[in-house]
Amino acid sequence: MSGNGDAATKAEDDSSVMRVIRVGTRKSQLARIQTDTVVAMLKALYPGLQFEIVAMSTTGDKILDTALSKIGEKSLFTKELEHALERNEVDLVVHSLKDLPTVLPPGFTIGAICKRESPYDAVVFHPKFVGKTLETLPEKSVVGTSSLRRAAQLQRKFPHLEFKNIRGNLNTRLRKLDEQQEFSAIILAVAGLQRLGWQNRVGQILHPEECMYAVGQGALGVEVRAKDQDILNLVGVLHDRETLLRCIAERAFLRHLEGGCSVPVAVHTVMKDGQLYLTGGVWSLDGSDSMQETMQATIHVPVQVPRLQHEDGPEDDPQLVGITARNIPRGAQLAAENLGISLANLLLSKGAKNILDVARQLNDVH
Repeated sequence: MSGNGDAATKAEDDSSVMRVIRVGTRKSQLARIQTDTVVAMLKALYPGLQFEIVAMSTTGDKILDTALSKIGEKSLFTKELEHALERNEVDLVVHSLKDLPTVLPPGFTIGAICKRESPYDAVVFHPKFVGKTLETLPEKSVVGTSSLRRAAQLQRKFPHLEFKNIRGNLNTRLRKLDEQQEFSAIILAVAGLQRLGWQNRVGQILHPEECMYAVGQGALGVEVRAKDQDILNLVGVLHDRETLLRCIAERAFLRHLEGGCSVPVAVHTVMKDGQLYLTGGVWSLDGSDSMQETMQATIHVPVQVPRLQHEDGPEDDPQLVGITARNIPRGAQLAAENLGISLANLLLSKGAKNILDVARQLNDVH
């Protein structure tokens, strides 16, 4: 990796004082594991720097009796962390990328998107239903999920099941599943289960034809102050090229649809032989009405990746869907963004806005 930035140089120039980089995170076990993963990568790249983790609770962590889609706050899991960034209490923040809105507050940017783990959803079954699939669960079995996206797609695919909201961190949700008799199964992200070392609880992985995933699911994003060139250079080397381009297309699709967690929108991306394929869909709340399409774009990425340009250039880099990536060719990023916008326009031209408007209104009422 090249262009390791000024932070490491500063640390080496003054070996008697080790510079401390403060990293913000949510307090949950999963958030801490994700943050530790990113910090370990940074430590390997910058042995001359010290990293201090600052954990805090967010609005989404505190409001546990309401469905996420009802709270009406776009930055449920990010606002408090961004306040700490703004006040210079932390230098960077590690998030699940799917928690970051496609439009960030002024002054912030996503400075790195790390290599994506599995973006798929998994079914975790109550102990008495181990060995089953969603298809073979008894009639009227209750399946827990905090996501309108999952519920809408799965209701359409498995009409014999009932879907009910379940909140709390992964540990809490698994405990509710195992210790109470309310749920026959719950739906969780494969990546979260893997990071927590709970792969053995995965009873079924949902593939795109059953349930497409959330925008950015499975990837970690590192948020920084947009004008902090030093930290931007420091974290920029963590960008994974394929993950970045897939997520730019996904985020552009969602932003152009004006979607969020209050409407069922899902995606599926594949990068193969210089082609980026994006499938996107929208659903009514009960899954009865839906629309999905696939488009592709040619993405030219030179083998030789340019160095991070931190010596000169503007203070604030032009962002694409909230992301700054100066070490990935701009043309490839624009092609990915245009793919997302084009697919959104195609769905909108076929009536997707009506499906989303009705879903939004019904969600507000219920």
